[in-house]
Amino acid sequence: MTTTTIDLHAPYRQRVKDALGNPHLKTALARATGRMAIQRTAAMTAVDGERLRSQVRQMKEYVIRHLPDLLEELESNITANGGQVHWAATGADVNQIVLDIARRTNVKKVIKAKSMATEEVHLNHALEEAGMTVVETDLGEYIIQLNQEPPSHIVAPVIHRRLEDIAAILQEKLDMPPTLDPQEMTALARAKLRQEFLTADMGVSGCNFAIAEMGTVCIVTNEGNGRLTSGLPRVYVAVMGLEKIVPTVEDAFLQYQALCRSATGQQTTIYLNMTSGPRQSDDADGPDEFHLVILDNGRTEMLDNGYGEALMCIRCGACLNVCPVYREIGGHAYGSTYSGPIGAVITPLLHLEVTDDEKLPHASSLCAACRDACPVKIDLPRLLVDLRADQVDEGEAAWFDTVAMRGFMETMKSRARYESAGKMASLGSNALAALMGGNIKFMPPPLSNWTQSRDFPPFARRSFRELWRERQARRKEISGERIAT
Repeated sequence: MTTTTIDLHAPYRQRVKDALGNPHLKTALARATGRMAIQRTAAMTAVDGERLRSQVRQMKEYVIRHLPDLLEELESNITANGGQVHWAATGADVNQIVLDIARRTNVKKVIKAKSMATEEVHLNHALEEAGMTVVETDLGEYIIQLNQEPPSHIVAPVIHRRLEDIAAILQEKLDMPPTLDPQEMTALARAKLRQEFLTADMGVSGCNFAIAEMGTVCIVTNEGNGRLTSGLPRVYVAVMGLEKIVPTVEDAFLQYQALCRSATGQQTTIYLNMTSGPRQSDDADGPDEFHLVILDNGRTEMLDNGYGEALMCIRCGACLNVCPVYREIGGHAYGSTYSGPIGAVITPLLHLEVTDDEKLPHASSLCAACRDACPVKIDLPRLLVDLRADQVDEGEAAWFDTVAMRGFMETMKSRARYESAGKMASLGSNALAALMGGNIKFMPPPLSNWTQSRDFPPFARRSFRELWRERQARRKEISGERIAT
């Protein structure tokens, strides 16, 4: 059990097929996403959830409208606090900036708090290629790092593994005695990680949100690893997407409340770590150097192309937990750092080099459960439809889909064509069903995707319109008979 069971570089359909064929994955996903969705609902119901969502939405709309000014304010205040701000246009730029800092300060070991941004740019790989030891300190991230897997959920990286799987990983990698006791597993991991914290030269984290008016980077955790990562090593680097910013302290705690309730169903997480700069002369602890790397990697293009609403995401994972597609296939089937409905939107827009990323906007039933769960009221179904429309406009839609939809459109323009098509479908399907013993068991592509796993019932021999006409005619006939008598 050393690697993920899904090849992230395989074609999209193969990734989905592998996910659907893994019964252990289905068990793990059903348990975890169901529990997290229930906890989120309870936490939002405990307050005026709709009012909170509206307030966060209003604040994030302001952020998107004033993003350049807020980023300049953040940079100015962090610099005034003694920190250093770096601007990275691409993922490669992030990696080079962090590598340059690490080499200049003679870093040998790097500890990391949970960070989707560093996963996005594959920072771990870049540091390891340069000869540095990199240790994830979030418990879930630590487990999947031991097993050489990427995270499969924005909030719960090891959600795709059952307790039995995790125990097997710890037994294999850390020589843990056989046990299924979560407390014993956690104690072992804590003891191992404690030594890593004490011997690390650099700490790297993401950023849940940065406060522009203070020049402060905030990390939200339940394990305390964020505080140790940012406070113990002599160099601390935070990496944030340029959208992860709020104007004021009041806005920060508004978003914090929405994040806690939507992500883990808590009133508040155990830790909220706030870093405004390096250690001052009268501070008891803290890093000697503090660096903030602000990542673009396609985000400004999203703004320019009308997808700025997706940048309001606060990475709570609520949309994943209610999505019927994610709950069946999990995160690795998306092939991206970002999965679920929000991942299906932003993966094709960011510069992530994901195989078949153009298929992800179609990985949705458009049921809108994600929109209803989102604490920022992001209209994810509309964004997914917009991406599909872009593919059609650019001539990138599958040829069969294009031909089929054009045929459907022309058929629906005419009542006569509609009824003729229905009659042909009825005659043809019933003829096939008769040959196959009642239902259609085999169909040509693309309908073979249906008949691979279930029978295709024939269309009704008589349409609703035909039955309705007969009923109306019969009523008139009966009415005429009554008048005659």
